[in-house]
Amino acid sequence: MTLAVIILTYNEEKHLPDCLRSVHWAETVIVFDSFSTDRTVEVARAAGAHVIQNPFENYARQRQAALQATSADWVLFVDADERVPPDLAAEIRPVLTRPETGWWIPRHNYLFGKLTRHAGWFPDYQLRLVRRDSARYDLARPVHELVELDGTVGHLTTPLVHLNYETVDEFIVKQKDYARYDAGQLYAAGQRAKPQNFVLQPLRQFWWRFVTLAGWKEGWHGLRLSALMGYFEFEKYRQLSTLSPPSP
Repeated sequence: MTLAVIILTYNEEKHLPDCLRSVHWAETVIVFDSFSTDRTVEVARAAGAHVIQNPFENYARQRQAALQATSADWVLFVDADERVPPDLAAEIRPVLTRPETGWWIPRHNYLFGKLTRHAGWFPDYQLRLVRRDSARYDLARPVHELVELDGTVGHLTTPLVHLNYETVDEFIVKQKDYARYDAGQLYAAGQRAKPQNFVLQPLRQFWWRFVTLAGWKEGWHGLRLSALMGYFEFEKYRQLSTLSPPSP
């Protein structure tokens, strides 16, 4: 069974070298680039990766195009800000001959430089290892893309390392984008903002993250993350309210 590691990139010269070093064990490494304007392509080629450039429309279409760009039996998708530890590489090899057509991989998320194990950030399973001829992406999901598989899936135990948001400012910018997208999804599904949503939904989100998912175990870090996620629930419904007047 052959395996291709595929890394989607756009202006990732900062993260890409370490990412490529972590996947050097794979037979094929493809950097699937969205016409970066920095040194991403140069870095990839210098490391021996195969570079393919494809215009970016959305993540689902980009991953689908990447799947079709290789003839390998299996594909492991890795983001440029992720690392594949040696123990995970060793766990991947034996499962390629098993009957499952996909494998969920847990992630260790580092937020603001801190490994975050609570408040909903672990195990954060990602369906990234897939049998190529059994996989396709749902093109109706341009964000938080969803892979559809023929067959059964399993769960690996060794986490990917994800160097997630480095700063609070970066986190806020990204979560605003997600809030805007989620509001559009709610609107398309026929939901409208109600007055109680602006209070109850943020409180529920905070309680879920801080109490139910044990964000309190992270101390100040968990409190801040839970509060921020509560705020972005408010932001989601604020965005929804701009799409239509609130319901009585």
